[in-house]
Order: sequence, then C-alpha cells, then structure tokens
Amino acid sequence: GWIFLKYFSSFFVTREMTILILELDGVVTAIPTIVFNVEMVTYKNLKFQVWDLGGQTSMRPYWRCHYSKTDAVIYVVDNCDRDQIDFSKSELVAMLEEEELRKAILVVFANKQDMEQAMTASEMDRKWQICKTSSTKGTGLDEAMEWLAETLKSR
Repeated sequence: GWIFLKYFSSFFVTREMTILILELDGVVTAIPTIVFNVEMVTYKNLKFQVWDLGGQTSMRPYWRCHYSKTDAVIYVVDNCDRDQIDFSKSELVAMLEEEELRKAILVVFANKQDMEQAMTASEMDRKWQICKTSSTKGTGLDEAMEWLAETLKSR
C-alpha cells in the first residue's frame, strides 16, 4: 500500500521553486517596486517563491544577491519603448551570463501588448519564449505561467 501511496502522491506533491521577476524601471505602470516584494504563489502543483526586485538603476547591482538557487527568471520588457529595447536586451544578456543563473529558465513578458505601438515578437529579436502580456488588463499571464510551469516540470 505504501508503494502505491508514494507513487500516486508524486502527482499531487507541491514542489517549491524560486522565481525572480526583473524589469527595468518604468516597465509597469503600477506602483514601482522600491526594494523588493516576495510572495508565495501556487500554480499547477508547483509552489513558487516569487521575488519581484526593484528595477531602478541603483537597485540592479543587488539583483545578483538573489541569483543563487533561482529556478526561473521572468524578465518584463516594455514592448512599446523602442528607444530602451537595446539597453533592456544588454541588461538581460549581462544577467544571463552570471554563473548562478546558468540553469535558470527564462520567460520574457513583452508587456503593454494592448497598446497600438507595441512591437511584435519578431521585432524584438529574441530566441526565448516571449509571452505577450498586459499588466493593466491581466491578459497573457495564464499562457505565460502555463509555459513556465510545464517547462519547469519537464526539467
């Protein structure tokens, strides 16, 4: 009986993962993250410890303090700010070169898709999963989290 219980319980056990949400300042129009926010989120039998780190220039050097044991990074890009996209890309590339993030899964939220001037995924020239989202309307988040959950599970 214990063997079957152990086998079937693996389908219902909640694994805890650490996720960093990173964005440059000005990406989300809501109240900016001053230092950081931490929340526990459960999604499809996975428990995420989500760290939302401030994106101000003065806060970015402290991002690396949170890289160890990070399972995934959600990088939020302002999909309407064409002037900042190259800088945002260079910040992302520099971050991904960190040894502690070598195995971390990356999800890019191309935010502000509800705006007329939003870039298409091909215009952003990214090789990673790009999830179209709108933080004000809440669209695209389920699809992005579905991809993230499935990718983490299959790892």
